[in-house]
Amino acid sequence: MLAYILVTVKSGSEREFLKQISEFKEVIEANLVIGENDAVIKINIKDISDMDKFLTEKLRVLPDVFLTTTMIITEQFKQKTQ
Repeated sequence: MLAYILVTVKSGSEREFLKQISEFKEVIEANLVIGENDAVIKINIKDISDMDKFLTEKLRVLPDVFLTTTMIITEQFKQKTQ
């Protein structure tokens, strides 16, 4: 299961936050963005239960995280190939 998570963090902590979460095995992309949110991350997770654990036990407990919005990917039409 893939999902995008939009994250708002404490001002000035964006790059350190992205470095920290880049180490999480679930995170497959971590991007600094300009706009309403500070970061967009893409995760690969087994199921909803694991997503809940990731959000509540790993991501939202980080001290600089202010707000998260999760968007579950239901279908991909074009996937980046490496």
